[in-house]
Amino acid sequence: QVQLVESGGGLVQPGGSLRLSCAASGSIFSAETMGWYRQAPVKQRELVASISRLGRTNYADSVKGRFTVSRDNAKNTVSLQMNGLRPEDTAVYYCNADLVLDSILRNYWGQGTQVTVSS
Repeated sequence: QVQLVESGGGLVQPGGSLRLSCAASGSIFSAETMGWYRQAPVKQRELVASISRLGRTNYADSVKGRFTVSRDNAKNTVSLQMNGLRPEDTAVYYCNADLVLDSILRNYWGQGTQVTVSS
């Protein structure tokens, strides 16, 4: 059994910061690409940021320069530092990871954490 558990969401004012964390647990042989998606009401789920096992990163254009994704391979965790938050960043943020168990690579999702940016 594998779990991805997010933490760090909440309510912040425009211009504020939040740090999201996600911990993967279970009989994980290795974690490959890990990252964050978000979904706002009446919008499709979109990739926010991802990071490979070797540290290569990918960001949505809308968050470049404001968000930073990082990971700890030893702990199988991934974090998202969000600075300069805007109301349009309001969404449920989901942790996502490609994990290897029993020599098989599968994709997993966390349950999501709410981020609300409002004055």
